[in-house]
Amino acid sequence: MAFLDKATSIFKIPELRRRILFTLSLLVVFRVGSYVPVPGIDSTALGSALKAMQDAGGGLLGLYDMFAGGAFSRATVFALGIMPYISASIILQLLTAVIPYFEKLQKEGEEGKKKITQYTRYGTVFLSIIQGYGISIFLENMPVPGGGAPIVPMGGMAFRMMTTITLTSGTIFLMWLGEQISDKGIGNGISLLIFTGIVARYPNDIFRTIQSVAIRELSLFKFIFLALLMVMIIAGVIVMTQAMRKIPVQYAKRVIGRRVYGGQSTHIPLRVNTAGVIPIIFAQSILMFPQTIATFFASRGAGFVQLLNDYLRPSSVIYNVLYGVIIVFFAYFYTAIVFNPRDLADNMQKYGGFIPGIRPGTRTSEYIDRVLTRVTLPGALFLAFIAILPSIFIYRFQAPFYFGGTGLLIVVGVALDTLQQIESHLIMRHYEGFLKKGKLRGRR
Repeated sequence: MAFLDKATSIFKIPELRRRILFTLSLLVVFRVGSYVPVPGIDSTALGSALKAMQDAGGGLLGLYDMFAGGAFSRATVFALGIMPYISASIILQLLTAVIPYFEKLQKEGEEGKKKITQYTRYGTVFLSIIQGYGISIFLENMPVPGGGAPIVPMGGMAFRMMTTITLTSGTIFLMWLGEQISDKGIGNGISLLIFTGIVARYPNDIFRTIQSVAIRELSLFKFIFLALLMVMIIAGVIVMTQAMRKIPVQYAKRVIGRRVYGGQSTHIPLRVNTAGVIPIIFAQSILMFPQTIATFFASRGAGFVQLLNDYLRPSSVIYNVLYGVIIVFFAYFYTAIVFNPRDLADNMQKYGGFIPGIRPGTRTSEYIDRVLTRVTLPGALFLAFIAILPSIFIYRFQAPFYFGGTGLLIVVGVALDTLQQIESHLIMRHYEGFLKKGKLRGRR
């Protein structure tokens, strides 16, 4: 009953109701655009070619199609999805740790943030043009199984330019939709677009699972076992997403004029999974790139290429071991880039903060770095397990659906973040109501 009362109270608040309806309306626009085809492409031939490629081991295109919510396999105007924006954001984050100019911008507050956002937009357009042109060439040369109708009936430079402009415009429009949701809606707009694209596949997976149980390809006992296992894994993902190690921090009292500053206790929250889904995306890109290239040349009978394709199948042990090792490496690598213990220790020392029992300065940064290294290990191992989980479900349990990996982490993370923002609006509304009643009583 408490959950139902809270759910109904959401729509009783005019501002929150307006934000939620605005967000839902823009997400509907995103889903409608995912079915608007790019001119000059035979979507039926493209679908059969991509299916053959996925049956041969998948590749980068399957990963891209998941983030785009199936828009790539349908050859729509949103085929690039929001991935160019994500790539540009990651590149800017990496440059912040390498180039002093970007590091300075990050420390300039709101103005520096606006400048970085502007560079991210420019990078998104640049990457969209490159990827759009590359996809247009790829579609022209993509092999069709069985020698069927070509994917692009009338190719050439006109088709390439039209496809590049169309896909780039689609990505720019999605970037604008995400920013509008973040400003006027609820939740992080870019994350919600990816969330919607992933969740849009769930009805088909549910239908296929029910159909498999009905025709007894999947036994009822195995279905119940997998359902219970999925619930436990989702609970584990929620726990690991929110898990953190709190390092206590004490601020010394300072007297400035007639005021006393400091003296309070707080903590440094070190997340178990600081890197989020980035290590899995990096690892997938590295492993799937040679596999995708191998898929193109496999038909030519190249022995080495065929051997590479066999070893890098998601069902192989070598692939899963390499996958896990690369994820653990990138979890530490990306955490070291986005979290600088030295800067944190210097800021604490500047404002009179210290960790009880640890000297300020170098000793503090070394202590934070040591704790962060230990905390990151279980998070990195858990990421590796979640990434390998789809292979276990599909190839060991013969599940007719995709469960785990990047999609599961994104869905759980975005859902938790959106619910926390809704909760913040509810709490803030209650505070406002209390203050208004106090003012009225004061006047009386």
